[in-house]
Amino acid sequence: MNNPRIIRKYPNRRLYDTEESRYITLTDVRDLVLRQVAFTVIDKRSGEDITRNILLQVISDEEQNGHAVMSAAFLSRIIRTYDCIAPNVVSEHLESTLNRFMESRDLAAG
Repeated sequence: MNNPRIIRKYPNRRLYDTEESRYITLTDVRDLVLRQVAFTVIDKRSGEDITRNILLQVISDEEQNGHAVMSAAFLSRIIRTYDCIAPNVVSEHLESTLNRFMESRDLAAG
């Protein structure tokens, strides 16, 4: 089993791909996701895993650059789930629904 690629985030906000020994952009991170390359983003200063934060930045860039998938109403509902008694239930439901959507899309594509 291969270990995920390590990307380091430096205090100057730059991302460094340790496998390719080069600085990368959020667009490069998006490409890794699309190619289904496993990776982990580590904050160089704290050693913390910040992969989720970086993925959220990729989503934000996509949403801002004319590829919007989520409406303001949907995003507002997501924010409201953080006050939910069981936010993990919401998370599991959203993930399950998205998985079913992707599976049906893949079946339709042949």
